[in-house]
Amino acid sequence: MGKRLLLSISSTLLRARLRQSIVAAVGVAISIAMYIALSGFMNGLNGLLDGLILNRTPHIRIYNEIRASDQQPLERLIERSGGRDVSHPFINRIKPKGDQIAVRNAMAVINALRSDPRVDGIAPKVNAQVFFNAGTIEVNGAVNGIDPLEEDRLLNFSEYLLGCSVSDLAASANGVVLGKGLADKMRVGLGDAVQVSTITGDRFTLKVIGFYQSGMADFDNISCFVTLATAQNLLAKPRSWITDIQVRLKDLALAPAMAKEYARRFDVDALDIQTANAQFETGSSVRSLISYVVSIVLLLVAGFGIYNILNMMIYEKLDSIAILKATGFSGGDVRAIFINLSLIIGVCGGAVGLLLGALMAIGIDHIPFHFDALPTMTTYPVDHDPKYYLIAIAFALVTTYIAGWFPARKASRIDPVEIIRGK
Repeated sequence: MGKRLLLSISSTLLRARLRQSIVAAVGVAISIAMYIALSGFMNGLNGLLDGLILNRTPHIRIYNEIRASDQQPLERLIERSGGRDVSHPFINRIKPKGDQIAVRNAMAVINALRSDPRVDGIAPKVNAQVFFNAGTIEVNGAVNGIDPLEEDRLLNFSEYLLGCSVSDLAASANGVVLGKGLADKMRVGLGDAVQVSTITGDRFTLKVIGFYQSGMADFDNISCFVTLATAQNLLAKPRSWITDIQVRLKDLALAPAMAKEYARRFDVDALDIQTANAQFETGSSVRSLISYVVSIVLLLVAGFGIYNILNMMIYEKLDSIAILKATGFSGGDVRAIFINLSLIIGVCGGAVGLLLGALMAIGIDHIPFHFDALPTMTTYPVDHDPKYYLIAIAFALVTTYIAGWFPARKASRIDPVEIIRGK
């Protein structure tokens, strides 16, 4: 039979059981809407939580681990003497030198990294322990000397700034951005001067130009940020003195292998982001898995609802099915009629679900969200990626097709003679 005729019969059966059909379509719509809203919200929340860690963690961190010599001079002397007693040993347990903190030949390493096509960006950094003079006491702190523009491009530094911009820090020769917890501890505000003492006893005066609040109290209570040149001046070091080289890759999955490669190539320590945040990434994966499982269950429940409605419709329409087959409709035609009926419910419910899901996602995105640890966040985070809408409508159509196929298969096997004889 013609497809138009089969579709017309499907529409007639649909209108004959309009209330049940609407209920099935509403079930599909609600399931799709909840999937879109839940997936967008869960992934938006995951993105927020991941950002708290990943925005402060480069894909690869190149540094120089402080460690004592693996073999001490006294041990070498004993080896050369063949294990015999050595007279007057006086050199033992040599401690690490101060210049081991910096990456050796840092500028050459940076130039080599910039020429690597797998690297998306590089942000050099100088870390140093200092003391802030607050009245009669000294507060322990950590100075992070950065290139503000590169730090923002690689690690979204500006998202956590209060009271200033990245360009303000880049243009300031003696400005400092204090961690919010550290600023509250010392009771200082914008424009105030703070005294900084290095571990060598040198004292400097810096001007507070802004605050940094990441949402992690342990970090905000001790950290501050200055330009790379300012940090090198504090420590009386040359411009080539770099303690960390932060690397961002074009492909994050390459980080573990490339970290090992750089460690061997440059004779440095290299830490990849997966190793540094293994436990956190596991938690993020579990949260994503839970959201997908819940969403799939919603769509499956809607599919079972359609199956039950179509199953009942077949039993109620046995006479109609017998008449159709008796007048020349084949089993395949009958199967197509009920599959069309199921897909009509899926398409109508899916279209309404997409619209309702978009409205729910927008509504969640406008709900006020105020949290002291994250002052830059004003509303709940929602991911509006179009892939959620594509997955939802595809899954809805597949689910409704499968839910309609089993009853349709049963209807196609009905013997009209048995039904008519029973009447």
